[in-house]
Amino acid sequence: MTPPLRIVHCFRSPVGGIFRHVRDLTEAQVAAGHKVGIVCDSSTGGEFEEKLFAGMADQLALGIHRTPMQRHIGPGDVAAAWRTFKIIKELQPNVLHGHGAKGGVYARLFGSLLRVFRSRVARLYSPHGGSLHYDEHTATGKVFFLLERLMGRFTDHLLFVSEYERRAYRKKVGEPPIPNSLVYNGLRPTEFVAVPAAPGASDFLYIGMMRDLKGPDLFIDALAQVEMRTGRIVTAEMVGDGDDLPKYHEQVARLGLAERVRFHPPMPAREAFALARTIVVPSRAEAMPYIVLEALAAGKPMVATAVGGIPEIFGPDSPALVTPDPAAIAGNMVKALTEPEAYAALMPSGEELRARFGADVMARKIEQAYRETLGAHAR
Repeated sequence: MTPPLRIVHCFRSPVGGIFRHVRDLTEAQVAAGHKVGIVCDSSTGGEFEEKLFAGMADQLALGIHRTPMQRHIGPGDVAAAWRTFKIIKELQPNVLHGHGAKGGVYARLFGSLLRVFRSRVARLYSPHGGSLHYDEHTATGKVFFLLERLMGRFTDHLLFVSEYERRAYRKKVGEPPIPNSLVYNGLRPTEFVAVPAAPGASDFLYIGMMRDLKGPDLFIDALAQVEMRTGRIVTAEMVGDGDDLPKYHEQVARLGLAERVRFHPPMPAREAFALARTIVVPSRAEAMPYIVLEALAAGKPMVATAVGGIPEIFGPDSPALVTPDPAAIAGNMVKALTEPEAYAALMPSGEELRARFGADVMARKIEQAYRETLGAHAR
């Protein structure tokens, strides 16, 4: 019987897809008998995230440790890094798994420092998009990709959540000189249950972070175009939080949509799915978004942009996919509104999704990467 692992997941922001990914992983790893802990930022997230942490606390033998972490590189990074290192050193992990750009840097650097103290630590990194969203031709992109190349020497294994992400890494950073794996995000069996629209549900739903990268502004512009094209009053719900939220309130008011668009704070995805008949994912960039998988598993028709790993879910030629442009998004929203049965038939089946995107498959492949890394280090 293989001995249990001491696993610490390190990431900055406990919101969105990264946090969902870590929650799923920790749940599966605890069920497999491992001792698991989390280290993340204390200044990000709100009431919804606090409830999620409270539900996890009793399950994590190595605990939940939150300390301030800056999003951008700055003078405060030194103090933040030192605090984080002290926490991780006390936890004595033999697996350090970093998620996102900041979590990836911390996990790999601190794992390397622990090796100086004769600790046997596997250093793994999951980009989750992160710095890979930057343009490699800009000054910022060049700095980030230089840092990624330098960090490669402190990394034992790279874990990509989509083939798109792996291609982006190869293009912008270079061919990984270390072992790497493609492991898709996974859903629990209970998530493959349909969520019907509630009585009086709206036409469309946006759910996600309120920042331009995720396209809430494109969604709002598309709503206005749908009304102009169809001559119908269209209703929508917008669920989420973020720094750009006031801007979207202003945009809705400016376009005369204030009475037909309702904003909500973050809530469980399946609760939000009942608010509308069709989900819209208008992102400008993604890695492998959980919200797409969750909505499709719940039987919701969707309009989505063909960015990141989304075409790997639908198939690259799916007519449900559009460019991140208000006119293109509005075109498919009109189809979903006026031909709902024909549009719903474009979605991938639940059977297809289960076979490729199961949480048990994800956890098993990631544990295999942990074990192989520790075995190679021992040799």
